[in-house]
Amino acid sequence: MAALPSLRQLRYLLALAEHLNFTRAAEASFVSQSTLSTGLKELESTLGVQLVERDKQTVALTAVGKEVVARARQVLAAAEDLSDFASDASRPMQGQLRLGVIPTIAPFVLPTVMPALREKFPQLQLALREDLTAHLLERLRDRQLDFALIALPYDTDDLRVQPLYKDKFWLVGREQDPAITGKAIQLSSAWTERLLLLEEGHCLRDHALQACRTAEVASVDGMEATSLLTLVQMVASGMGVALLPEMAIKSGLLQNLSLKAMPLANPAPKRVIALVTRATSAHSAEFEAIAKVMVAVHRKKN
Repeated sequence: MAALPSLRQLRYLLALAEHLNFTRAAEASFVSQSTLSTGLKELESTLGVQLVERDKQTVALTAVGKEVVARARQVLAAAEDLSDFASDASRPMQGQLRLGVIPTIAPFVLPTVMPALREKFPQLQLALREDLTAHLLERLRDRQLDFALIALPYDTDDLRVQPLYKDKFWLVGREQDPAITGKAIQLSSAWTERLLLLEEGHCLRDHALQACRTAEVASVDGMEATSLLTLVQMVASGMGVALLPEMAIKSGLLQNLSLKAMPLANPAPKRVIALVTRATSAHSAEFEAIAKVMVAVHRKKN
């Protein structure tokens, strides 16, 4: 059997890939520079390829080195998941887990989900992080998060995905806006041309564009919102209309504003709220249990 790299060697490689400096990588790894350098040379010898280009001034990863770094992250994540599984097998639903939530879900779901989770699993602590989908999934893959609550569609090909429920889009405008009439709104260029959007990076922006079946909608005067709250204020100022998720509307986001929300005609565009984790996660029991609570809370509210 061919020799295999050690987890320690892979950690040295990741530290060097992060810092691109042997001194700082050694400090981050709590070893001497010579120990780190020796470990990397042994790794290169074991794999039979050059991973790092080094001279007196610069350090750079080779093309093969970059690919090995990506695979090393997966190997280390799987190894740590294995360790977690062994230590947690006898005490599920206890201790701390890290949950990431996107900004267009967090304020509308967490106020009801968190109390329900605390009541059902009093020994479980959830540390929360709110961020954009791309950042959350990167942290999830790097084991900085255990689970993430996101909206689909989104690229999750290497992750375990549990769809929870659907969240329809409603059209929101000022009360006197002629686009907000009737019982259900039809897709029409008359209002899609006035559609206000969140800035790049928010998956809700992409979902709104998909709902309009176009990638060419431009926000009025190039203005884009950084949050749903800002987006609503832009609509209230008469700058245009917006597509908002049903959960935001039912949570009172439009309260005390002279705005009107109308559902879109069937088949109404929607997003799917989903809980995701790594395929190798040691917290399968917790993942399934939390997903069930989230679905139950949603059904109770609706």
